[in-house]
Amino acid sequence: MDAGVTALIGAAVGSLATLGSTMLTGRSAARAQFAQWRRQHRRDAYAAYLGALHDRDLAMDAVLDALRAQTPDLPDVDAKVERFVALARTVHRAAEVVHLEGPRAAATAADDVAGASAELSAVMRRMVERARAGNTSDKAADTALATDRGHALYQAVKAFRSTAATTLDHPGTHTRG
Repeated sequence: MDAGVTALIGAAVGSLATLGSTMLTGRSAARAQFAQWRRQHRRDAYAAYLGALHDRDLAMDAVLDALRAQTPDLPDVDAKVERFVALARTVHRAAEVVHLEGPRAAATAADDVAGASAELSAVMRRMVERARAGNTSDKAADTALATDRGHALYQAVKAFRSTAATTLDHPGTHTRG
């Protein structure tokens, strides 16, 4: 084989090696960019959900505080309940985005928050109905139960926050399935 053919073969092998290396580097960069994009979307979904929960929980606290009065101001209670309901809808919409963005562990943690929220909301609704009826006989028991359910809700939100942080810190360990 003469030197020209050897040089041509060497150049071809070098070009193929460079092309292969470039393709691998490009794919790796694309994967990293996609992972960062997905992480940012999840982060935004989790932050929106936690923000909506915070606002809704403040509204629920306002309702419960208004109901603790000896004689609750019913028009004030109704206005606060209306605000709570509007904010609860915002939480529901934000939870849907958490479900879409995943992973399943985050969606499950959001479902646990929804369950704890529903339990506290049921106590709150019962307290509102009793206040409208002028029934104060179970007020102390309802207030204690609301406190207990509020603590359970806090624990569920704390667990969601932990799951979300783990998902964002270790994106490869949480998949859609």
